[in-house]
Amino acid sequence: MAPHIITKPTTGELSISLADLVVEKSKKAIETLDRFTIGLSGGSLPKILAADLKNRKDITWEKWEVFFCDERIVPLDHNDSNYLLCKNELFDHVPIPPERIHTINGELVSKIEKVDTEKAAEVAQNMVDDYENQLIKVFACAKSVKFPVFDLLLLGIGPDGHICSLFPRHPLLEEDVTWVAYIMDSPKLPRRRITLTLPVVNHAHTVAFVATGAGKQDTLVEVLNEKGNLPAQLVKPIHGKVYWFLDDEAAAKLNI
Repeated sequence: MAPHIITKPTTGELSISLADLVVEKSKKAIETLDRFTIGLSGGSLPKILAADLKNRKDITWEKWEVFFCDERIVPLDHNDSNYLLCKNELFDHVPIPPERIHTINGELVSKIEKVDTEKAAEVAQNMVDDYENQLIKVFACAKSVKFPVFDLLLLGIGPDGHICSLFPRHPLLEEDVTWVAYIMDSPKLPRRRITLTLPVVNHAHTVAFVATGAGKQDTLVEVLNEKGNLPAQLVKPIHGKVYWFLDDEAAAKLNI
């Protein structure tokens, strides 16, 4: 199924269109299952997402279950934390119950900073297990479902075509069993991260990419030709839809 590409002249207008989609998906999910499951990313996405969304009055925030598509293994109050970015832009402005915002385990983050490399891998696996258990509690009483099915995942895209913390040619792209994975050799700092795996992304009902600015033009041309194996090109939801939210600057080289 071809992706739905939405372009707007400015990021302000893009924020409104993105908020419209989030509101639509949230209402539908809550009417059906009495909850809305969403995965957020970092980078510029939280600011674009929150600009209009935080002012909406038609959202049942208390029914949201929020996860992160990936997270840097840093304290939750660190400038590199995706959680902190989302907190500053969105969570501090809307009444999502804190217990419904699912973060990495801060105690394990503190522990990993104090051990050697071998022990760090063990602590990181505990962190992965902890995050996966949070997913299990929301998506199944036990791990009786093969993969969690998010109502909506919001993704950015790197200049190299990476999504979440899944990078080109990295072995994690082949992972087809686990829900959450640890990466200790990210090409981008910080090196240590956890990430949702590609099968989780591809089981979502809806995946929405957000990309802005001239720096994304060449990447978007390459990714949207659908002929390669960049991580963003591997996002093909089994039963879901893909949206691309772009400003005119990012979309300038696309034939749309």
